[in-house]
Amino acid sequence: MSTPIEEIAQVRAQADCLYSEQAVEQALDRMAIEIASKLADSNPLVLCVMVGGLLPTAGLLSRLDFPLHIDYIHATRYRGETSGGELEWRARPSYDLSDRTVLIVDDILDEGLTLQALVKDCLGAGAKEVLSAVLVEKMHNRKCGVEADFMGLQVEDRYVFGYGMDYKGYLRNAPGIFAVKSDG
Repeated sequence: MSTPIEEIAQVRAQADCLYSEQAVEQALDRMAIEIASKLADSNPLVLCVMVGGLLPTAGLLSRLDFPLHIDYIHATRYRGETSGGELEWRARPSYDLSDRTVLIVDDILDEGLTLQALVKDCLGAGAKEVLSAVLVEKMHNRKCGVEADFMGLQVEDRYVFGYGMDYKGYLRNAPGIFAVKSDG
């Protein structure tokens, strides 16, 4: 299960920087303004999707100066791998979602299967409205029809890491958005 540190160091050293830390922070600034204009008067419940959504959620929360609750949800398709499988539920929100406006915050929108399941689950738990915010949207035509309500940055269809997104469980803490070097 563990990945050799040498491999991780090599991936990090060879990665292409797609967005600097400053560019990511500017995207979070813009997203927070958009979220505040839509949700400031709705007493929302912000759900951080663990583990990838941790850094984007923290970045947004410090910019959202209005009453809200925060909780987390943990569902994953990746489990430390570089491709997704079946959705595994690890934790559902502890707050009652009945008649609440919910904002789901995640690191990346790739195919949208995880986000689609989370929205469905929240609506099934009685939420009156479920919105989503993702730091990164991957640009390709394999999406399942789900779109984020608030989106920070777009990336090409490459394996990316940083600001919450991982490479084999590592590199979530990379200061920017990076793409694994392609072989081509």
